[in-house]
Amino acid sequence: MGATLLLAAALLAQPAFAVLKPGDKAPDFSAPSSLGGQVSTFTLNAALKKGPVVLYFFPAAFTTGCTIEAHLFAEATDRYKALGATVIGISADNIDTLNKFSVSECRSKFAVAADGDQKIMKSFDAVLNKNPERASRTSYVIAPDRTIIYEYTDMNPEKHVENTMHALEQWTTKKKQ
Repeated sequence: MGATLLLAAALLAQPAFAVLKPGDKAPDFSAPSSLGGQVSTFTLNAALKKGPVVLYFFPAAFTTGCTIEAHLFAEATDRYKALGATVIGISADNIDTLNKFSVSECRSKFAVAADGDQKIMKSFDAVLNKNPERASRTSYVIAPDRTIIYEYTDMNPEKHVENTMHALEQWTTKKKQ
């Protein structure tokens, strides 16, 4: 009995790891989003018609890690676009907060979407274990056929852009061969 409790406690203490892995199909979703302070509806299937999508979940707008990550994605947006990719960030923040975040921290370079009821986070298994109302820091690269090309979960914001960019470049190179 004691060993079972220890095992359960150890499992609960583990960081969240996304269930969707390369080869899985990404669930479609629509959500209110803001790009440069302009609110619209982001739909994954519509974005995928234009090319791959880099989807990243973040815990909360205007926090240190999320601000760092937004700046990094903003700096890399033109490189993603050159590869035909769309970047979208998602958090449980409301659209009013994300409207401000999209202008200041995202530098009007890419859209951020509101997932207030956490349906999208749950469908991508990107829920933060220690605070289930927030997203874990999880990034996906999704091919136009909705296949997950790459997944990365780490609360440190530093490698998400580098890793998703590398995965997208590899996918683009293979596609050209």
